[in-house]
Amino acid sequence: MTDQTPAQYTGPRRILSGIQASGALHLGNYLGALKRFTQLQDQGAPCFLFVADLHAITVWQDPALLTAQTREIAAAYLASGLDPAKSVIFPQSAVRAHSELAWIFNCVARLGWLDRMTQFKEKSGKHKERSSVGLYTYPVLQAADILLYKATEVPTGEDQKQHLELTRDIAAKFNNDFGVPGFFPLPEPLTQGPAPRVMSLRDGAAKMSKSDPSDASRINLTDDADAIVAKIRKARTDPEVLPETVEGLEGRAEAKNLVTIYAALADVTREQVLAQFAGQGFGAFKPVLAELAVASLAPVSAEMRRLMADPAEVDRVLKDGAERAAAIADPVVDEVKKIVGFWRA
Repeated sequence: MTDQTPAQYTGPRRILSGIQASGALHLGNYLGALKRFTQLQDQGAPCFLFVADLHAITVWQDPALLTAQTREIAAAYLASGLDPAKSVIFPQSAVRAHSELAWIFNCVARLGWLDRMTQFKEKSGKHKERSSVGLYTYPVLQAADILLYKATEVPTGEDQKQHLELTRDIAAKFNNDFGVPGFFPLPEPLTQGPAPRVMSLRDGAAKMSKSDPSDASRINLTDDADAIVAKIRKARTDPEVLPETVEGLEGRAEAKNLVTIYAALADVTREQVLAQFAGQGFGAFKPVLAELAVASLAPVSAEMRRLMADPAEVDRVLKDGAERAAAIADPVVDEVKKIVGFWRA
């Protein structure tokens, strides 16, 4: 693979991320992504945040449900504090340039690069021949998502770092192959949030996931206060008291997860949490954590429910965001077509 120094790109700073339009959003999405997006926006960073509906259909999606899920994720963006006047919020499929650039990048990326993508192996399992071609090539579409806006930074979880490296390789190869050094930036990863890896409430070794069949494994952003309290009360723990140091959490996955959640919700460190609760059991800690979770998430949940009851308001935001995104994306694709040598009238 090739690599070049990102210093060659001299364009403006831009941050881009997206959430796939499949399944309900949960506490892990809020702490790992939504809260971080809002912080970046409030710090003045130019953010492009899309609903990844093209990525969603790499596996079967019910068409009517996909539309509803697109609105739900947009509602979550807004309820979490993202301001459509400051950040560009849009559906991926509404900007045709994503698909156009993805095809060109399919012809730049090398098969060996995609063969090394571990997520495809994990998601396709033992029957990869039954998987869609889209599931195999979606990292290339992800590269197009990022480079279409010449994003310089991407909030990246552990499971997406390999895909960002692929994006950098595609950008470097395009710049080199077509003799346009610095045309595309080599985007850098951003730590995704105060709790970039929130684990299941039922299994501290598994990431909190919207695809988990057990609803008790996660706190959904649409859960009411009673549901949040009940799920935390029933969260799996161990019989030991909370330790005095973070090192004392090693080997105690469920305890570590609940302490991490508390720290992220309260905007404090895990050390500060343990300084307050060391020596106490979960019978004392869980009610305080539940109270904090309700106070933090209840306003988000209420605003999400309000927005989902008014789809016209959400649609206005998405339409405006798509137009603003296309105004930046379309000229980039036009320039790429010219560089590649496509016929232009």
